[in-house]
Amino acid sequence: MEERRYELTSSGWNRIKRMLPPDPPKSGKRGRPAKYDNRRIINGILWLAGSGTPWRELPERCGKWQTVSARFRLWKQRGIFEAIFVALSADADMENLSKVPTEEEKNRREKEARAIGMSIGCRNTKIHAIRDGLGNPLAFLFSTGNDHDSYIPLPLLSQSESKGSNIFGDKAYGSRAIREYITSREGSYTIPLKSDNHEPWFVDEHVYKERHLIECFFQKIKWFHGIFTRYDKRDDSFFAFVLVAASVILLK
Repeated sequence: MEERRYELTSSGWNRIKRMLPPDPPKSGKRGRPAKYDNRRIINGILWLAGSGTPWRELPERCGKWQTVSARFRLWKQRGIFEAIFVALSADADMENLSKVPTEEEKNRREKEARAIGMSIGCRNTKIHAIRDGLGNPLAFLFSTGNDHDSYIPLPLLSQSESKGSNIFGDKAYGSRAIREYITSREGSYTIPLKSDNHEPWFVDEHVYKERHLIECFFQKIKWFHGIFTRYDKRDDSFFAFVLVAASVILLK
């Protein structure tokens, strides 16, 4: 199969194809086989995530947009995208973990989405992520653009094992509550101090340089225009596209 822009390579497809539901109906059930195979559907979803265009502008080579959209919703509801992401991130390097948010620009008019808020200049969504010692993503959490970063680390850190890990974060995560949470779970932290901090702690500046890996990950995920500029009305759809993009990054 010819590989094009925004599409999976053959090696990447071979790694995930068994994680997807079978193409034709299961034996013993009525119905005709699916017109478009799973690889074609996945490539269509990747094309949307990469280009950021509407469903109706999906290229013909990816199949009918209605079919791709229906399969996307079905897999989203069944947790297929999350299962693929978890499987690909299973061999994480837990020595150094980083936590950082990025803001996704917004040009929306919807009322359904929860993780969209007004910040300076526009509506946006913040993606908060944990990455391992190699820069690979482990967990995600959304917040509105006007939420302060210090509100997010505790629920996000609870999604990952902190024991024996060194948690990196920027100055926004240096509150006493966050530091006590990390140490209570037998972890350590490398978080720089704010200029007005009255309870200083030791910060290894050489070790903190490794935090650039999380910034490199977000630089990669912003190659996907459908994530860099959020167009999805619903949080669950946007989250599914983030998982798809993160899985593609893990496949490389």
